[in-house]
Amino acid sequence: MISYNTRDWFTFIFRFHKADTFRQLLPLMIGICAYSALIAWLELYYWNLSDKNYVRNIPVMHSLLGFAISMLLVFRTNTAYDRWWEGRKLWGALVNNSRNLAMKLAAILPASDEQTRSFFRKAIPSYAYALHNHLHKEKTRTELFEDDEHGHIFRSIDRDKHIPNQLALLLYRQVQQLHAEGRISGEQLLFLNAELQSFTDICGACERIKNTPIPFSYSVFIKKFIFFYIMTLPFGYVFQLGFYVVPVVAFIFFVLASLELIAEEIEDPFSGDPNDIPTELLSQNIQRHVAELI
Repeated sequence: MISYNTRDWFTFIFRFHKADTFRQLLPLMIGICAYSALIAWLELYYWNLSDKNYVRNIPVMHSLLGFAISMLLVFRTNTAYDRWWEGRKLWGALVNNSRNLAMKLAAILPASDEQTRSFFRKAIPSYAYALHNHLHKEKTRTELFEDDEHGHIFRSIDRDKHIPNQLALLLYRQVQQLHAEGRISGEQLLFLNAELQSFTDICGACERIKNTPIPFSYSVFIKKFIFFYIMTLPFGYVFQLGFYVVPVVAFIFFVLASLELIAEEIEDPFSGDPNDIPTELLSQNIQRHVAELI
């Protein structure tokens, strides 16, 4: 009987979804196959190169460079994954801090103060949605700020400016107003400050990831390295493999290029790709949890 994990393996191997590198690289792999077949035909039948020809020794170069290219790709993928994982931790912190702020406000504010509770019930998840849209360079949805009793407050936000900062300022002002009116004490003001401050800290850290890509020259060098490495493979291995060099070179290209593609995709976890952090889903979770708490 096939176990559940074994079925998963077969599913992952034979199913090609839109994020799979095989589909993205298929046109290039077909070109590599045609190129390798041409080189094999030229060496075996047109040029009639003998086994003593120096071209036969080209694989020595690939043996020397194989370690270097593997180290570069390992560093590349690790660096990209670190950026993705840091972004996920930041959004996890945003989820937790939004819950903590909602729980503190639910404990501090009297149940009869529905107007203030309604404001925070709207404003806290609005910050998450605004940060999502800001990182994805999308327009913030206007329904977040309208059609409720606080619409006049939210409509004061200038959509041409930094919306997450303006929402954080609204939260600060509301808490400060509660303190000025004597509805929360100074100790409670400090009690709420950590979560309020964390919103801007998380936003700044996400912007650092978004606006600081991997150096362009480094990424270009790896692509060129892979290209010339693959283009020279058929010349030497034809003597050992014949026309079998075609699928071998295509497979090697698939492995190396896939690693570079994966690293390129996850290095920006807020670009909207299928494997990016689901920030909109996390924002929806924040909205649901805050509504349950306040």
